[in-house]
Amino acid sequence: MNEKVPMLRDGYLRLEAELKTLKSVERPSVVQAIEEARAHGDLSENAEYHAAKERQGLIEGRIIELEGKLSRAQVIDPTSLSGDKVVFGATVTLIDEDDKEVVYQIVGADEGDVKAGKISYQSPIARALIGRNVGAEIEVKTPSGERYYELTDLKFI
Repeated sequence: MNEKVPMLRDGYLRLEAELKTLKSVERPSVVQAIEEARAHGDLSENAEYHAAKERQGLIEGRIIELEGKLSRAQVIDPTSLSGDKVVFGATVTLIDEDDKEVVYQIVGADEGDVKAGKISYQSPIARALIGRNVGAEIEVKTPSGERYYELTDLKFI
């Protein structure tokens, strides 16, 4: 599983910051909590100990996950891209079937935030857009039914 993980620079920096916090703040504090809970004696009925151990497992799991993603990261700068087809990092303008305009940037799996106009390249709408040109009509199957869009603009910003 050495697959590259595409992401924008912002996403990479966010994951890097989360990893640093987990290692420098969260990990030491959970170790301390485990030590304090151990000092309370009988571990079999010690809720604080079991909660701290569970939290430690979650932190260690997230550290491993982040290190893996960062080591396989393929940081993409959208401003270095060009062309007339939608690709990862592109910012697209769409008109929906109600003539409402929406603007999305296609980003990495961990960067998606629809309210901020960022959609994961793995989302149904991004998958329908990738490889398409301005003027294309796109049909997207969503949980609430099929949606139709027209791709009206494509930028690499």
